[in-house]
Amino acid sequence: MNNDEHTPRIKPIIEGAETLSLGVSMVVAILIGVAIGLGLKKVTGIGWLLWIGVAIGIAAALLNIYKAYSKQYKVFEALAKDPRYNMGKQVNDDDDED
Repeated sequence: MNNDEHTPRIKPIIEGAETLSLGVSMVVAILIGVAIGLGLKKVTGIGWLLWIGVAIGIAAALLNIYKAYSKQYKVFEALAKDPRYNMGKQVNDDDDED
């Protein structure tokens, strides 16, 4: 059996698409927030509701950034514990830095 048969070929493409989609998801989140704000402004006639929608969109974009960061940090932590990449250093599992 060839080792190439067992390696997933599509996995790197999917991981790359997830990374590239962060910018798109930020823009879409802000646009959806603006659309919600415009809809609320049109329905109620209150002008400052547009800015509430903008704030919701920005908060959603920041949440997307945080989720992507958390995911990448977990990958980094896994690599830091891998003996191939830690260059002989001992990695402690405890979080106490005192």
